[in-house]
Amino acid sequence: MPGHRSITEAEKLAAAKLGGIAIRREQMAAVANIYRAASAVRQHLENSVLRGSDLTWTAFVVLWVVWVWGESETRHVAEEAGISKGTLTGVVRTLESRGLLRRDGHPSDGRLVLLRLTPEGEEFMTRVFPAFNEEEAFVTAGLSDAECRSLAEGLRSVVLQVEEHGEERRQSLLGGAEPAPRRSGRRPRA
Repeated sequence: MPGHRSITEAEKLAAAKLGGIAIRREQMAAVANIYRAASAVRQHLENSVLRGSDLTWTAFVVLWVVWVWGESETRHVAEEAGISKGTLTGVVRTLESRGLLRRDGHPSDGRLVLLRLTPEGEEFMTRVFPAFNEEEAFVTAGLSDAECRSLAEGLRSVVLQVEEHGEERRQSLLGGAEPAPRRSGRRPRA
């Protein structure tokens, strides 16, 4: 692939560039490899099992969240899926048009919208998830079960650190200022 660099090449280039800078190299490598692994796995799953179902990663994650959590408010689905409410709106439209998801008004608060899988959506997830899981097994084939458990626990610790202490850290780094609002569908400015 033109412009593609292997993980080994990327690590060598980073080491050369950062040679004289005092940084925490192991932590940098861990975070960089979390990103690389997530990107590689997402791309593999989108180009294999999800392509066969004509789904994007984001659409699958939305289905997964509603499948696991059951009927849920849109704001909770967006949060669990790690997407904006604006992005969720487009994904929901697509999944509704395919008959996999249904939008309903909240019974006691007309401002809220609930999402739930249709019977077709339930059947779809029951049928597709085993194939998805086979690809999860494929991408982790180089790890033993014990290594998978250890990796999962280590990543869980990373998530908990951000969930439990991230807001306090953000406030400290920004001197209490609010972050710039994210623009829908775009990365935050550097």
